[in-house]
Amino acid sequence: MLVILGFLMVAAFMFLILTKRATPVVALILVPVIFGLFAGAGLGIGDMITDGIKSLAPTAALLFFAIIFFGIMIDVGLFDPLVRGILRLVRNDPMKLVVGTAVLAMVVSLDGDGSTTFIIVTSALLPLYLKLGVSPVILTVVAGLANGTMNIIPWGGPTVRAASALGISPSDVFIPMVPSMIAGLIIVLLFSIHLGLMERRRLGSLIYDTKLVGAGVGTDGTGTGNGKTRRSTGSADITTGDDENDGKAGQFIDGLDPNRDTLRPKLLWFNAILTVTLLVILVMDILPIPVLFMIAASIALTFNFPKVKEQGEAIARHSASIVSVVAMVLAAAVLTGVFSGTGMVEAMAEWLLGVIPDAMGPFLAVITGILSIPLTFFMTNDAFYFGILPVLTETAAQYGIEPVEMARASITGQPVHLQSPLVPAILLLVTLAGVSLADHHRKVLWRATVVSLTMLAVGVLLGQIPFG
Repeated sequence: MLVILGFLMVAAFMFLILTKRATPVVALILVPVIFGLFAGAGLGIGDMITDGIKSLAPTAALLFFAIIFFGIMIDVGLFDPLVRGILRLVRNDPMKLVVGTAVLAMVVSLDGDGSTTFIIVTSALLPLYLKLGVSPVILTVVAGLANGTMNIIPWGGPTVRAASALGISPSDVFIPMVPSMIAGLIIVLLFSIHLGLMERRRLGSLIYDTKLVGAGVGTDGTGTGNGKTRRSTGSADITTGDDENDGKAGQFIDGLDPNRDTLRPKLLWFNAILTVTLLVILVMDILPIPVLFMIAASIALTFNFPKVKEQGEAIARHSASIVSVVAMVLAAAVLTGVFSGTGMVEAMAEWLLGVIPDAMGPFLAVITGILSIPLTFFMTNDAFYFGILPVLTETAAQYGIEPVEMARASITGQPVHLQSPLVPAILLLVTLAGVSLADHHRKVLWRATVVSLTMLAVGVLLGQIPFG
């Protein structure tokens, strides 16, 4: 009975998420409560949920303060010089422009928010793509690959979900996977170089008098990147064509306003040193990651916004991201608490143990990594990490595979997941760039699969993911 209820609970949760009949927060709370009561939890369900919340409180704190910290760094202009530097370096060379896109997307992805990354990258570089005649699809491919690879950082979402679902520390999952992430980023750069060289050959030696204004927006050129004329106005990129609705696509959003009130140019070096120090200590694993970000965010707020009102406004600017992510983590405590408290996970694992051939058991970590590529594309991260991963992990435990090893394998599919139409950020990216999702998928999916498999292979070679 517990096996049937467990699979029905997972199916109900996935159905509500995939059909968008409920938000992840609602589904994570109501579905487990209903099925937990059917499983005979009774009033004990309260203790189960409380235990889950206690275990996930550090994860919620990590997300809260990591979003604040990197949001502040973007607000105060820490990454503005990088944007301007990249624009000066690329000038009229398509290859340099594409590689610069990858580098910028990687750096800005440190804030863990794909939407913010795509807004900044598009607003800074799309006008230059259009002036040089470089296909905007190249921008979406490179930015999508870079952000998808960086998406395994602890505050990005997937790593936290995997850690939350299995009751382990996000740092134990992420830090050993840093070499895999670096290998993935190298593959992304190689793809960027190749795409840039292809565009350079296609366009020939096109020479434009590129005028960089503010954050690098060209205001006096035209381009014909996809057969339709575009004119850059400095504040909005307007597409003209036969389709009367075409102007709604490719809208140019200024994500790096050079005159925004939050800029702190005099504190540039302080913020840079603070960020580098934070990342170094994070990798050295000297302090728990939630504590580290709590301290760093407090320092950043104190020095960049000394007035109480300014500090409140700085936090409020990122409140939407904070509330949605932290609420999701706390709601996940209901699912994980009921799953373990009722014994559903153990029952389902025993059933799977009888189904999976003994010869395949020792390879469950690698199998999970491979399965994460298609499964996280066709379903949300919530459905995969909270619905499927716990069951696979409990089964793998019978073969001596640790939960943290399963979590590491499960996050290698993220470069592909980020390209899914279920991810709002990728829909924002293709809309801002004025390209179709189909065109984006034709160029990005096989490349994203290569990046994912590379990350999985490096994890296996270095012993972070067991193989047999």
